[in-house]
Amino acid sequence: MTADLTLRALLAAGVERLAASAAGSGPDASPELDAQVLLAHALKIPRARLRSHPESRADPQRAALYLELLERRALGEPLAYLTGWREFWSLRLAVSPAVLVPRPETELLVERALALRAAPQGRAADLGTGSGAVALALASERPGWRLVATDVAPAALEVARANAAALALTRIEFRQGSWFEPLAGERFDLVLSNPPYVAADDPVLAGPALAHEPRLALTPGEDALASLRILARGAPPHLTPGGWLLLEHGAGQAAQVRHELVAAGLRSVRSHRDLAGHERMTEGQRG
Repeated sequence: MTADLTLRALLAAGVERLAASAAGSGPDASPELDAQVLLAHALKIPRARLRSHPESRADPQRAALYLELLERRALGEPLAYLTGWREFWSLRLAVSPAVLVPRPETELLVERALALRAAPQGRAADLGTGSGAVALALASERPGWRLVATDVAPAALEVARANAAALALTRIEFRQGSWFEPLAGERFDLVLSNPPYVAADDPVLAGPALAHEPRLALTPGEDALASLRILARGAPPHLTPGGWLLLEHGAGQAAQVRHELVAAGLRSVRSHRDLAGHERMTEGQRG
Protein backbone atom coordinates (compact mmCIF):
# COMPACT_ATOMS: atom_id res chain seq x y z
CA MET A 1 0.00 0.00 0.00
CA THR A 2 2.82 2.38 0.88
CA ALA A 3 6.61 2.19 0.97
CA ASP A 4 6.72 5.07 3.47
CA LEU A 5 6.74 3.59 6.97
CA THR A 6 6.24 6.83 8.89
CA LEU A 7 3.22 6.87 11.15
CA ARG A 8 1.79 9.78 9.16
CA ALA A 9 1.99 7.90 5.86
CA LEU A 10 0.69 4.61 7.26
CA LEU A 11 -2.26 6.35 8.86
CA ALA A 12 -3.09 8.30 5.69
CA ALA A 13 -2.93 5.15 3.58
CA GLY A 14 -5.17 3.33 6.05
CA VAL A 15 -7.80 6.06 6.06
CA GLU A 16 -7.81 6.09 2.26
CA ARG A 17 -8.21 2.30 2.07
CA LEU A 18 -11.02 2.13 4.61
CA ALA A 19 -12.88 5.15 3.20
CA ALA A 20 -13.02 3.40 -0.17
CA SER A 21 -14.34 0.13 1.31
CA ALA A 22 -17.81 -1.09 2.22
CA ALA A 23 -16.88 -0.91 5.90
CA GLY A 24 -16.09 2.77 5.53
CA SER A 25 -19.16 3.88 3.62
CA GLY A 26 -22.07 3.48 6.06
CA PRO A 27 -23.61 6.23 8.20
CA ASP A 28 -21.72 5.00 11.27
CA ALA A 29 -18.41 4.49 9.47
CA SER A 30 -15.30 6.00 11.02
CA PRO A 31 -12.34 5.20 8.74
CA GLU A 32 -10.00 7.65 10.45
CA LEU A 33 -10.71 6.33 13.94
CA ASP A 34 -10.53 2.72 12.76
CA ALA A 35 -7.18 3.32 11.09
CA GLN A 36 -5.82 4.97 14.23
CA VAL A 37 -6.99 2.13 16.46
CA LEU A 38 -5.55 -0.54 14.16
CA LEU A 39 -2.22 1.22 13.72
CA ALA A 40 -1.82 1.78 17.45
CA HIS A 41 -2.81 -1.84 18.10
CA ALA A 42 -0.38 -3.25 15.51
CA LEU A 43 2.50 -1.09 16.73
CA LYS A 44 1.61 -1.59 20.42
CA ILE A 45 1.70 2.14 21.13
CA PRO A 46 -0.85 4.60 22.54
CA ARG A 47 -3.03 6.33 19.95
CA ALA A 48 -1.73 9.67 21.22
CA ARG A 49 1.72 8.81 19.87
CA LEU A 50 0.33 8.79 16.33
CA ARG A 51 -0.33 12.50 16.71
CA SER A 52 2.67 13.46 18.80
CA HIS A 53 5.30 11.63 16.69
CA PRO A 54 3.87 11.34 13.15
CA GLU A 55 7.37 11.31 11.65
CA SER A 56 8.40 8.14 13.56
CA ARG A 57 9.00 5.06 11.45
CA ALA A 58 7.26 1.78 12.12
CA ASP A 59 8.94 -1.60 12.33
CA PRO A 60 8.36 -3.29 8.93
CA GLN A 61 6.82 -6.42 10.47
CA ARG A 62 4.46 -4.35 12.61
CA ALA A 63 3.55 -2.26 9.58
CA ALA A 64 2.78 -5.45 7.63
CA LEU A 65 0.48 -6.60 10.45
CA TYR A 66 -1.29 -3.23 10.30
CA LEU A 67 -1.86 -3.56 6.55
CA GLU A 68 -3.25 -7.07 7.05
CA LEU A 69 -5.65 -5.83 9.73
CA LEU A 70 -6.69 -2.97 7.46
CA GLU A 71 -7.67 -5.39 4.71
CA ARG A 72 -9.71 -7.48 7.11
CA ARG A 73 -11.46 -4.35 8.39
CA ALA A 74 -12.11 -3.20 4.81
CA LEU A 75 -13.90 -6.51 4.19
CA GLY A 76 -16.20 -5.81 7.13
CA GLU A 77 -14.63 -7.71 10.03
CA PRO A 78 -15.56 -5.87 13.26
CA LEU A 79 -12.87 -3.70 14.77
CA ALA A 80 -13.36 -5.41 18.13
CA TYR A 81 -12.50 -8.82 16.66
CA LEU A 82 -9.32 -7.39 15.15
CA THR A 83 -8.11 -5.81 18.38
CA GLY A 84 -9.61 -8.46 20.65
CA TRP A 85 -11.48 -6.09 22.93
CA ARG A 86 -14.38 -3.67 23.23
CA GLU A 87 -15.29 -1.12 25.88
CA PHE A 88 -18.73 -1.44 27.49
CA TRP A 89 -19.90 0.55 30.50
CA SER A 90 -16.27 1.70 30.98
CA LEU A 91 -15.18 -1.95 31.24
CA ARG A 92 -12.59 -3.34 28.85
CA LEU A 93 -14.00 -6.65 27.62
CA ALA A 94 -12.27 -9.33 25.61
CA VAL A 95 -14.32 -10.34 22.57
CA SER A 96 -13.95 -12.97 19.86
CA PRO A 97 -16.04 -14.26 16.95
CA ALA A 98 -17.73 -16.54 19.52
CA VAL A 99 -19.70 -13.58 20.90
CA LEU A 100 -21.63 -10.60 19.64
CA VAL A 101 -19.70 -7.33 19.80
CA PRO A 102 -21.26 -5.32 22.68
CA ARG A 103 -23.14 -2.26 21.41
CA PRO A 104 -23.53 1.08 23.17
CA GLU A 105 -27.33 0.80 22.97
CA THR A 106 -27.23 -2.30 25.16
CA GLU A 107 -26.01 -0.09 28.00
CA LEU A 108 -29.66 0.99 28.24
CA LEU A 109 -30.43 -2.41 29.79
CA VAL A 110 -27.87 -1.71 32.50
CA GLU A 111 -29.13 1.83 33.08
CA ARG A 112 -32.72 0.67 33.53
CA ALA A 113 -31.76 -2.23 35.79
CA LEU A 114 -29.85 0.10 38.11
CA ALA A 115 -32.72 2.59 38.09
CA LEU A 116 -35.33 -0.07 38.88
CA ARG A 117 -33.38 -1.57 41.76
CA ALA A 118 -31.22 0.70 43.87
CA ALA A 119 -30.99 -1.77 46.77
CA PRO A 120 -27.46 -2.98 47.57
CA GLN A 121 -28.70 -6.56 47.71
CA GLY A 122 -30.57 -8.45 45.02
CA ARG A 123 -30.58 -11.28 42.52
CA ALA A 124 -30.37 -10.74 38.78
CA ALA A 125 -30.13 -13.08 35.79
CA ASP A 126 -28.64 -12.17 32.41
CA LEU A 127 -29.89 -14.63 29.80
CA GLY A 128 -27.83 -15.06 26.63
CA THR A 129 -24.90 -13.27 28.24
CA GLY A 130 -22.41 -13.56 25.34
CA SER A 131 -19.26 -11.72 26.39
CA GLY A 132 -20.83 -11.14 29.81
CA ALA A 133 -21.17 -7.41 29.17
CA VAL A 134 -24.50 -6.79 30.92
CA ALA A 135 -23.84 -9.07 33.90
CA LEU A 136 -20.34 -7.67 34.40
CA ALA A 137 -21.56 -4.08 34.22
CA LEU A 138 -24.17 -4.83 36.89
CA ALA A 139 -21.61 -6.61 39.05
CA SER A 140 -19.29 -3.62 38.83
CA GLU A 141 -22.07 -1.25 39.98
CA ARG A 142 -23.79 -3.48 42.55
CA PRO A 143 -21.10 -5.60 44.23
CA GLY A 144 -23.65 -6.94 46.71
CA TRP A 145 -25.90 -8.47 44.07
CA ARG A 146 -25.88 -12.17 43.26
CA LEU A 147 -25.83 -12.65 39.49
CA VAL A 148 -26.43 -15.60 37.21
CA ALA A 149 -25.36 -15.36 33.57
CA THR A 150 -26.43 -18.00 31.06
CA ASP A 151 -25.69 -18.84 27.46
CA VAL A 152 -26.44 -21.80 25.24
CA ALA A 153 -22.98 -21.58 23.62
CA PRO A 154 -20.03 -23.00 25.62
CA ALA A 155 -17.57 -20.83 23.66
CA ALA A 156 -19.45 -17.69 24.65
CA LEU A 157 -19.43 -18.68 28.32
CA GLU A 158 -15.68 -19.22 28.08
CA VAL A 159 -15.26 -15.60 26.94
CA ALA A 160 -17.60 -14.33 29.66
CA ARG A 161 -15.81 -16.27 32.41
CA ALA A 162 -12.44 -14.95 31.23
CA ASN A 163 -13.77 -11.39 31.33
CA ALA A 164 -15.10 -11.88 34.85
CA ALA A 165 -11.74 -13.23 35.99
CA ALA A 166 -9.81 -10.39 34.32
CA LEU A 167 -12.04 -7.81 36.01
CA ALA A 168 -12.01 -9.65 39.36
CA LEU A 169 -15.83 -9.68 39.43
CA THR A 170 -16.49 -12.88 41.34
CA ARG A 171 -20.18 -12.77 42.34
CA ILE A 172 -21.40 -14.11 39.00
CA GLU A 173 -22.36 -17.72 38.40
CA PHE A 174 -22.11 -18.81 34.77
CA ARG A 175 -24.43 -21.56 33.55
CA GLN A 176 -24.90 -23.22 30.18
CA GLY A 177 -28.38 -23.65 28.77
CA SER A 178 -31.16 -22.16 26.70
CA TRP A 179 -33.04 -19.23 28.24
CA PHE A 180 -34.78 -20.30 31.47
CA GLU A 181 -33.60 -23.93 31.46
CA PRO A 182 -30.63 -23.26 33.80
CA LEU A 183 -32.89 -21.36 36.25
CA ALA A 184 -35.24 -24.17 37.26
CA GLY A 185 -37.08 -23.32 40.48
CA GLU A 186 -35.28 -20.00 40.98
CA ARG A 187 -36.61 -16.45 41.18
CA PHE A 188 -34.87 -13.14 40.60
CA ASP A 189 -35.48 -9.47 41.25
CA LEU A 190 -34.37 -8.71 37.69
CA VAL A 191 -34.20 -10.82 34.55
CA LEU A 192 -32.44 -9.19 31.61
CA SER A 193 -31.70 -10.27 28.08
CA ASN A 194 -30.42 -9.00 24.76
CA PRO A 195 -31.65 -11.94 22.68
CA PRO A 196 -31.42 -12.52 18.92
CA TYR A 197 -34.17 -10.50 17.23
CA VAL A 198 -33.30 -10.29 13.51
CA ALA A 199 -35.33 -12.44 11.10
CA ALA A 200 -33.24 -15.07 9.32
CA ASP A 201 -34.21 -13.72 5.90
CA ASP A 202 -33.33 -10.10 6.74
CA PRO A 203 -30.68 -8.97 4.22
CA VAL A 204 -28.88 -7.05 6.97
CA LEU A 205 -27.45 -10.36 8.16
CA ALA A 206 -25.46 -10.69 4.93
CA GLY A 207 -24.20 -7.10 5.06
CA PRO A 208 -20.68 -6.25 6.17
CA ALA A 209 -21.85 -4.96 9.56
CA LEU A 210 -23.09 -8.36 10.80
CA ALA A 211 -21.64 -10.96 8.44
CA HIS A 212 -18.77 -11.85 10.80
CA GLU A 213 -20.73 -12.09 14.05
CA PRO A 214 -22.22 -15.34 15.44
CA ARG A 215 -25.52 -15.99 13.70
CA LEU A 216 -26.90 -17.71 16.79
CA ALA A 217 -26.65 -14.42 18.68
CA LEU A 218 -28.33 -12.43 15.89
CA THR A 219 -31.32 -14.41 14.65
CA PRO A 220 -33.77 -16.87 16.22
CA GLY A 221 -34.89 -18.01 12.76
CA GLU A 222 -37.68 -16.93 10.44
CA ASP A 223 -39.71 -15.44 13.30
CA ALA A 224 -37.74 -12.45 14.57
CA LEU A 225 -39.79 -12.37 17.79
CA ALA A 226 -39.36 -16.05 18.67
CA SER A 227 -36.78 -15.58 21.44
CA LEU A 228 -38.44 -12.44 22.77
CA ARG A 229 -41.74 -14.34 22.99
CA ILE A 230 -40.12 -17.22 24.90
CA LEU A 231 -38.56 -14.77 27.35
CA ALA A 232 -41.77 -12.80 27.90
CA ARG A 233 -43.93 -15.87 28.44
CA GLY A 234 -41.42 -17.74 30.58
CA ALA A 235 -40.38 -14.88 32.86
CA PRO A 236 -43.20 -14.60 35.45
CA PRO A 237 -42.39 -17.84 37.36
CA HIS A 238 -38.76 -16.69 37.62
CA LEU A 239 -39.51 -13.21 38.98
CA THR A 240 -39.97 -12.33 42.63
CA PRO A 241 -43.12 -10.34 43.44
CA GLY A 242 -42.36 -6.85 42.13
CA GLY A 243 -39.48 -8.18 40.03
CA TRP A 244 -38.73 -6.84 36.55
CA LEU A 245 -38.12 -8.31 33.11
CA LEU A 246 -35.99 -6.14 30.79
CA LEU A 247 -35.62 -7.01 27.11
CA GLU A 248 -33.62 -5.40 24.34
CA HIS A 249 -35.26 -5.66 20.91
CA GLY A 250 -35.25 -4.27 17.39
CA ALA A 251 -36.11 -0.64 16.72
CA GLY A 252 -39.46 -1.56 15.18
CA GLN A 253 -40.49 -4.27 17.63
CA ALA A 254 -41.47 -2.29 20.74
CA ALA A 255 -45.24 -2.47 20.28
CA GLN A 256 -45.15 -6.23 19.74
CA VAL A 257 -42.89 -6.79 22.75
CA ARG A 258 -45.15 -4.65 24.95
CA HIS A 259 -48.08 -6.80 23.81
CA GLU A 260 -46.20 -9.98 24.78
CA LEU A 261 -45.33 -8.64 28.24
CA VAL A 262 -48.90 -7.58 28.93
CA ALA A 263 -50.17 -10.97 27.69
CA ALA A 264 -47.74 -12.64 30.12
CA GLY A 265 -49.42 -10.78 32.99
CA LEU A 266 -46.73 -8.18 33.62
CA ARG A 267 -47.69 -4.65 34.63
CA SER A 268 -46.10 -1.20 34.30
CA VAL A 269 -45.02 -2.22 30.80
CA ARG A 270 -43.11 0.52 29.00
CA SER A 271 -40.45 0.96 26.34
CA HIS A 272 -37.36 3.19 26.42
CA ARG A 273 -35.45 4.89 23.64
CA ASP A 274 -31.73 4.60 22.95
CA LEU A 275 -29.45 7.54 22.13
CA ALA A 276 -30.52 7.37 18.49
CA GLY A 277 -34.16 7.84 19.50
CA HIS A 278 -35.25 4.26 18.74
CA GLU A 279 -37.44 2.29 21.15
CA ARG A 280 -34.72 -0.20 22.00
CA MET A 281 -35.81 -1.99 25.19
CA THR A 282 -39.01 -2.80 27.02
CA GLU A 283 -39.59 -3.63 30.68
CA GLY A 284 -42.44 -5.10 32.69
CA GLN A 285 -43.04 -5.89 36.37
CA ARG A 286 -44.52 -8.90 38.05
CA GLY A 287 -47.40 -8.07 40.36
